[in-house]
Amino acid sequence: MTALGEAVRGDDTEAVWRLLEGGADPDAPDGDGLPPLCAAVAAFAYKAAEALVGAGADPDRVLPDGTTPLLRAVESGSPAVVGALLWAQDLPEPGERLPEAERARLLDAARRWYGEGAEAGLRRLTGAAGPAEISSVEEEWCQVEQVALGGLTVRAGHGAVLTTLERLFGVPVPLEELVDRAVRHTDSSHVDWSASTFRLRDRLAEGSREVVTALRHDPSPVRRRFAANWLLTQQWRFGSDVYSYDEEDRELLAAWADVEADPAVLAVVLWALTEHDVGHPRLESIGLRYAVHPDPGVRLRSVDCLGRLDGPLTVAEREALRLLAGDPDDEVRYEAALRSLWAEQDVDAMRGVIRDLVRDPRSPMRLAAAERLGESGDRTADATDLLLSLLDADDTLTRLLGAYGLALRDHPDTPWAYAKAEELGPFHPSDHRANGLWGWEKRNRPAGPAGPEDGAGRAGAGL
Repeated sequence: MTALGEAVRGDDTEAVWRLLEGGADPDAPDGDGLPPLCAAVAAFAYKAAEALVGAGADPDRVLPDGTTPLLRAVESGSPAVVGALLWAQDLPEPGERLPEAERARLLDAARRWYGEGAEAGLRRLTGAAGPAEISSVEEEWCQVEQVALGGLTVRAGHGAVLTTLERLFGVPVPLEELVDRAVRHTDSSHVDWSASTFRLRDRLAEGSREVVTALRHDPSPVRRRFAANWLLTQQWRFGSDVYSYDEEDRELLAAWADVEADPAVLAVVLWALTEHDVGHPRLESIGLRYAVHPDPGVRLRSVDCLGRLDGPLTVAEREALRLLAGDPDDEVRYEAALRSLWAEQDVDAMRGVIRDLVRDPRSPMRLAAAERLGESGDRTADATDLLLSLLDADDTLTRLLGAYGLALRDHPDTPWAYAKAEELGPFHPSDHRANGLWGWEKRNRPAGPAGPEDGAGRAGAGL
């Protein structure tokens, strides 16, 4: 195994870059006679694959068995790996560089794997009859199943791969089929769901919005949730993107919120409604109605409906938020407290809610509450004691939150707190809170010239 092949198999992208910059041949065969790009595909190492292609590795190179690295990537079911092999700075566009026969072969492979499913595809190849090992892995902010069977492993993202190839090669696909690909998986973070969402967004002129919004009447909760999620994502777009249905969407979502019975779908409907920059006149009444809903996910989204209009909270909103700040669910309590603090209502009581969440080591909101506490204007002795207590945590980030909160309060123990935080490891390079010690020293050091070991140098070491 070459050093480059070893780095690729270990998904060590930094080592891959160093070796390539040092002159390693990105296409040199490894011990098995295959280029490193094949090892990257097999390991789902899409960042390493991107580096190899960027350095000149050929994704379309015909291998001894007649396949290509790109075909292997398609069959692997990893949209991120396929993307790394499709595009690179010095490569022509895939639709231009690939001959028609090769485009057809890639499409056929994606369709076959998607049609039979990842596990069935592995059984076809291996003949294995035992149970498959299935896990969920993250890939570029999405989730995808990883399936291992008979000594082979693939990922179940063939729907997203197929959607990508069809778009690149100009293959017409019915809008309803894109919906079907998404809802084959119930998880809205799945790669297939995401690919269909973005492809439907690109086809507004063909009536994709009408097809999607009609799903709000579908008997399937998963299809209704897809529609609500699609409307939600329309708010996450760049300013240059053209989407002229904001007002219609707000009215549709407000009416939908009145009748949706499934809690999971209703929560997404409320989320989509409150993501709009312009509120709806009935937001308060909707929020008050669902503040007492039995499902915590719905109560959580009801918080976002309250206090959206200019001016102070209404009496009803204030009472609802006070109720939600005592909710059994930690996330609901946290968000209700933040909303009240944003509106400058019941400040002392809501800061107490935040402190109680920090105090509970089992709370899933402890880290978020600690971050909020550290940067807040809460200068109570209880707040300071809690920040000091975070320095006994067993992870660097929690300790850093405590140290940073102390620095912002000009606490005399700040240098010790930062040293304590670094005992478990270095701070993340991009974390601005690592510079809190430098700010503390700048405000608190005695007047006079700074030496080589002053706060700036020590803050740099903390990075």
